[in-house]
This record gives sequence, C-alpha cells and structure tokens, in this order.
Amino acid sequence: MIKVLDGVRVLEHGTFITGPAASMLLADLGADVVKVELPGTGDPFRAFKGGLYSPHYQTVNRNKRSVTLNTKQAADLEKFDALVKDADVYIQNFRPGFAEQIGAGFERLRGINDRLIYCAISGFGSSGPAAQRPAYDSVAQAASGFLRLLVNPGNPRVTGPAIADLVTGFYAAYGILGALYDREKHGTARKVELSMFEAMTHFNLDAFQHLFSANEVMGPFSRPSVSQSYVLECKDGKWVALHMSSPEKFWQGLATAMEQPRFFEDPRFASRQARIENQEALIEVLGPIFRGHDRAEWCRRLEANDVPHSPMYTTAEVPEDAQAKHLQLFVETEHPVVGTFRTVRSPVSFDGERPVEVSAPPVLGEHNEELARGWKPRGNPQKETRK
Repeated sequence: MIKVLDGVRVLEHGTFITGPAASMLLADLGADVVKVELPGTGDPFRAFKGGLYSPHYQTVNRNKRSVTLNTKQAADLEKFDALVKDADVYIQNFRPGFAEQIGAGFERLRGINDRLIYCAISGFGSSGPAAQRPAYDSVAQAASGFLRLLVNPGNPRVTGPAIADLVTGFYAAYGILGALYDREKHGTARKVELSMFEAMTHFNLDAFQHLFSANEVMGPFSRPSVSQSYVLECKDGKWVALHMSSPEKFWQGLATAMEQPRFFEDPRFASRQARIENQEALIEVLGPIFRGHDRAEWCRRLEANDVPHSPMYTTAEVPEDAQAKHLQLFVETEHPVVGTFRTVRSPVSFDGERPVEVSAPPVLGEHNEELARGWKPRGNPQKETRK
C-alpha cells in the first residue's frame, strides 16, 4: 500500500461524522491519525447501537488510534498538549466557541505549535446570525436547497444516507491537503474553516448555476429528466437503472434490447427534447416491457447492446458483484478485541497499487499507553524525522 501521507500526523477531536470522516480520508492516504475521545463514553457515535463499537462509529474511524483525554482536567490537557506539539494537523467539529472552553482553541494551539494546520468544521460558520444553531445532516441539506431535490413530492420524507456529513468531511480533507501543500511550499500554517452549510451549497452547485444562468429553479425530477435516467422493475421484482443521456446509439441499443426496433419512431420519444418533455409517458410505456423478463436477462440484453445500465443493487448484493471482487473493493482485517472488521477500501490507487490494507477502528482508549507522553515514531524512523 502506497502511503502518500506517510509521516503526516493528524490529531482529531471529532464526534459523529464530519470531523471523523475528514481524518479518516487522510488516514486512508497514510497519515497517522490519533483520535481524542472523552474517557468512559468516547465519540457519541460509539454507543448508537449499544456498547462502544457501533456500525455508525466503525464507518468513519478506521485506520486511527484512540486516546481518552478530558482536556478540562490539567493532567489530561498536558498530555493533549504533548500531542499538539508534534502534530501537523488538528481537526475539530464543535460549535463555534466550544473548542476554546476545552483548551483547544486556535490561538492556544497555534501558540504550542506554529506549524499546526488547524481545521474547524461548523454547522453554519463561525459568525453570523445562524452560527450557534445546531446542525445535523438533514438540516444542512435543507438549508442548502439540496434536500428539496431529493424529496419526492408524492411521498415527502427524508431519504438516503448522511450526504451532508460525509460531503463536509470530504471538503475538509480537501482543504487540509491544500494547506499541507502550501505549508511545505511556503512555510505557512493555515487555519482551515468550513461549515456544513457552505459545503452542501457548493455541492449543490449545478442547481445554483441553473438559477443564475437560466433563472431555472430545479426540482427533484429536473436532472433525471435531462439526463434521461430511469429505474425499472423487472419480472423477478428486482430493479435495473438506466442512464441514457443524449447519444442516439444508446436509444437504438435499448430498442434492440427490447426487441422493438421501431420503438423510438413514436413522436413522443423520437428526439432528445421529446423524451425530456414526455418522460412520464416513457416511464409508463417502459414499465410493462421491463416486467416481462428477469433482471439478469435485461442486464444481458442491455450489455450486449452497449446500453448504460446497472442492476439497482441492495447493499447486500454489491460485495458479490464480479467487478467489485475484481477490484478488491471490500477488504477486511482482524482486531484482537472485536474480531473481523470488513469495510470498503479507499477508491484511490497510486501507481496501480490498490489500498487493500486496513486497520480496524480502535476500541476506546486503545492507544492510551503508547501515546501517554506524546507521539513516538512509527514505521520507518527516517520518515518520521520532524523538521
């Protein structure tokens, strides 16, 4: 496994998803990440399924070490400061002002380590009328206009995973990587700040560009209509997804797969614009056709005719997919306390080498002893030499 961030030390003071997700992305690239947690309880995500090792916690905390410190206590603050002294990056996702209350504010930590890149993730920013509002995933999605594009008006309810939390974690890692490069090039240690509101608004860029450029307010079916995306039920109750886009060859391939070569001579479906305007009608016509065969047969036909498609898998089906196995997309390791840990590897390969090595998320305080007096060299001592 090629560790492009080998030697980079990250101190994470995160809870739930955004901060932990950011540091996990850095850990996946080889950074040495130490997660600071409260004694006894740790990251609140640990207990979401009972115990202290929930699936929620495992999702964004692999490839890390855990220490338990209550920085409001002098002895623990001293241990925390020892870690800060040799860290490259510090990450927190507290409400504005809380870090200062626990001795982890920007000015204090920068005074300990003037090379420290400090990353602060908030819900709505560090200042302004909404700065102190509590923010979770659906709140950020709603505030950015993104949730309105996901909710089906016919059955209005929140659906899907924690997109805003994970997207914010990605943006935080992106900002940190930029700051690391800038520090190595110019010697300047930056403070990186972002909020879930800002991250999700940027992630929703397409909708805003349509608003500003064409005065178009997009809805939940705007993008699928233009991209000509479909989900269709098959005879066996399984589903297939199509993303037809605009090339005519895909539509002719679909007609051949359906054994209806003249299907798209129908004026309602004969051109791209006609298909956009009549998507509902096309869905109604395609429905009975696709219910005529099992999903496997449709996938065989669609692949044979080069139609952009995929089985609409359940999560349980993806690990059994032949391409997923070929790519070694799912990896596992053994943990001495919790046993087998299985997860999805990082999608980024370097020089053709897949990152198939992983360490299980730590149990609470697992590395207290080895980090009691601060960082110690890990791996190749030459790579750990500090500037």
